[in-house]
Amino acid sequence: MDRRQLLTAVGLAGVGMTLARTASAQISRAPAASSDDGAARWPTSIYASKADPRFSWCIYVPPSFAKDPKAHPLAVLVHGSGRNQWEYRAAFQDFARFNKYVLLAPLFPANVLGDGNADGYKYMREGDIRYDRVLLNIVAEVSATLGHDFGKFALFGYSGGGHFAHRFLYLQPDKLRAVSIGAPGGITLIDSTTDYWAGTKNFSDIFGQSIDVAAIRRVPIQIVVGANDVEEFTYPGGSEVAAIHARLGKNRFERSMTLLKNYQSLGFDVRREVVANCAHDGLKAVPTAQDFFLRTL
Repeated sequence: MDRRQLLTAVGLAGVGMTLARTASAQISRAPAASSDDGAARWPTSIYASKADPRFSWCIYVPPSFAKDPKAHPLAVLVHGSGRNQWEYRAAFQDFARFNKYVLLAPLFPANVLGDGNADGYKYMREGDIRYDRVLLNIVAEVSATLGHDFGKFALFGYSGGGHFAHRFLYLQPDKLRAVSIGAPGGITLIDSTTDYWAGTKNFSDIFGQSIDVAAIRRVPIQIVVGANDVEEFTYPGGSEVAAIHARLGKNRFERSMTLLKNYQSLGFDVRREVVANCAHDGLKAVPTAQDFFLRTL
């Protein structure tokens, strides 16, 4: 299977073939180069995680890494529902090369438990799976592969990845240098009056830990959304779910503002940035996230 076929298999849902061809071309411009430990030091193939082979990852390592690993922070890029991890890695690749970043794009497949659920990773817990720990295991594996402990990392996620990014922040703030939360369809407010996932009233019951608000205050946060991301929608689940969404906002644009106000009320270091001429398109949001990482890191 060549790169274009693999790209198609991994993540074309909701993305046009033109974007797929562009991403594939970007990937192919930097051929993989094997190191002594067998890991490619350029865009890699997709590797199954040693800790849990149901999940996988790919990376990009700029040529400058070999000379000075400590000068290269790690940026983790979390896909949306289409599982288009390769496209996000390709979109960040020039940025990473010229600004000395290592890129990690994990893959959280749909139907992990065989029940058809495609959304488990967005809510951080699915059966006995804790997705924050899955990611931390992958980061540790990549660190071992490259022979460098990255410590804290930057996190970007859009749409379904935005779901993941802000909930990961609640669970693992001490692991983050900065987080860019891109247009999640459903948001979790830090709110002790409403149960998870709309609020955090029973958060400690579900996750076995409380939210460390003081630690979150130390993390620079970006909320990014398209100016035209105004399609009204709710999730299946009847009137109760519809009522929750109505309270949080009619669309992603409004919900991003609701999340911003919640974070501001808690004293977080947060900014909301609106991408002009953009509906719900994660690739168009990438430059805004890159600028945020450069400003904050």
